[in-house]
Amino acid sequence: MTRPTVLFLLLTVLVTHLYGQNTGKGDRVAGANFATRSPVLGRHGMVATSHPLATQVGLDVLKQGGTAIDAAIAANALLGLVEPNNCGIGGDLFALVWSAKDRRLYALNASGRSPRGLTYEAMQQRLGSRPQLPLYGPLSVSVPGAVDGWFQLHGRFGKLPMRTLLAPGIRYAREGVPVAQVIAYSWQVAIRRLVASRDDIGEFDNFQRTFSPGGQSPAEGQLVKNPDLAGTYEAIATGGRDVFYKGRLADVMDQYARRTGMPLRKDDLAAHRSTWIEPVSVNYRGYDVYELPPNGQGVAVLQMLNMLEGYDLKKLGHNSAEYLHLLVEAKKLAYEDRARYYADPEFSNVPLTWLLSKDYAAQRRKLIDPNKAAERLDAGDPALKTGDTVFLSVADEEGNMVSLIQSNMLEFGSGMVPDGLGFVFHNRGTSFTMKPGHANVYAPGKRPFTTIIPGFVLKDGQPFLSFGVMGGPVQPQGHVQVLCNLIDFGMNVQEAGDAARFSHSGSSEPIGTLMTDGGRLALESGIGKDVRTELQRRGHRLAETDFFGGYQAIQWDPVNRIFWGASEMRKDGQAAGY
Repeated sequence: MTRPTVLFLLLTVLVTHLYGQNTGKGDRVAGANFATRSPVLGRHGMVATSHPLATQVGLDVLKQGGTAIDAAIAANALLGLVEPNNCGIGGDLFALVWSAKDRRLYALNASGRSPRGLTYEAMQQRLGSRPQLPLYGPLSVSVPGAVDGWFQLHGRFGKLPMRTLLAPGIRYAREGVPVAQVIAYSWQVAIRRLVASRDDIGEFDNFQRTFSPGGQSPAEGQLVKNPDLAGTYEAIATGGRDVFYKGRLADVMDQYARRTGMPLRKDDLAAHRSTWIEPVSVNYRGYDVYELPPNGQGVAVLQMLNMLEGYDLKKLGHNSAEYLHLLVEAKKLAYEDRARYYADPEFSNVPLTWLLSKDYAAQRRKLIDPNKAAERLDAGDPALKTGDTVFLSVADEEGNMVSLIQSNMLEFGSGMVPDGLGFVFHNRGTSFTMKPGHANVYAPGKRPFTTIIPGFVLKDGQPFLSFGVMGGPVQPQGHVQVLCNLIDFGMNVQEAGDAARFSHSGSSEPIGTLMTDGGRLALESGIGKDVRTELQRRGHRLAETDFFGGYQAIQWDPVNRIFWGASEMRKDGQAAGY
């Protein structure tokens, strides 16, 4: 046997010893073997999105002298074309923006409100015997906030004209773009689900003409065009946000709503406003983790971190049964508060100070049995002491960074497409409950509970990480797992996203449902058999799912002044810098 052969065999044994069997994958010579690639490094700017074309559009904007916010808007507009199942201007938007000039973090809530003309009683009458708002169709639609979000961000932090930022989306909408692999799969699944629900949707011709010609979803690599969306983007580029909320586009939406039985009206669009708010944070092992307060679910991330801070997670071992058990049980506790308290603060007193206190976390931590999975839990009572998507991140040469998330709620939202506009209305309104007295109960002019959350981390007063994990109730779980991977286990920004995840479902929800059996725990294939067996012994009910979220992030290295970008393997995405 030759010396090179012996060395190769020894290397193979060493890799297997360090990382375990990795059937079907190649071996990396540096970094963790489960990582799909190295982090992307850039000095002047970085863009990380869930689609390579959106990333390249954002990068082009940076190279033209645009700010991180300019690039984020351009990339988001492009994503509305190439990933219309998950996002678009018929949905909402949230953002966290680090301003290098001001040395502070800004937060924008660009989510819309329910129709002001539909009272609770009228909604009950429309629902009939149904206890909950339908997932699809006219009653699920609230005001889309994304376009106003773009203009709010642009007005404060933008530099290039909006027509420049929307030009790539307009061009590609007319020329067509090939459908990426993961998007093609999700598009197909979504079409089947919507076709099965077309009775709830009602008017379905516009959707089929725009997104499912001939009743088929596009295959991977198939060229798709959306000339209607190109025309809508052109109108916004020239007419500004008012053409969408008060002008010609608003008229089209109003007429479509009246024709299809949708309670939304032009007055609702005209009254819409995004809100600049203060982000909320907790310190986790020296890192200041920031999220947006309700009506979103970001507080659940902070509550989980507060509870987990009481454990030596690194000592337990990454993705060990002991480690995963603690994370899942902390998730269950946080989600009980999420189900009870997280709602529009203009309509409900959300006890944020107590929910985020270390004392409250210590109380809740005592409820975690290290050997047994909880089947039923109650929300805490802090009142006694005084709750589908795309993510993208961009950083520019001046040091500005934006963490932006945007969504249709479920894939293709309500399934309703206003005449000739090329986008689908989201179905965020379905997140209301009809239970009287609940914090998230339906009311006219109210923001529903929302799942989309951008994340941001500061270290010693300067940016450390702009990140997000898209995917409904998976998002807080994903945020926490990524942060633990980075902070507790020392992974790099790419490894932190690629590492195998869990996804727990069945917790109590803000729509009024309660957890009574402990829920279900799904584990990715990178988590071994012995761990699964031990988790089952502790009472966790294992289940299957094909969805564990999707992650992008940009990390800042203040010593070398370098951006580190990552886009994980669960999506079609790309991180790119220059």
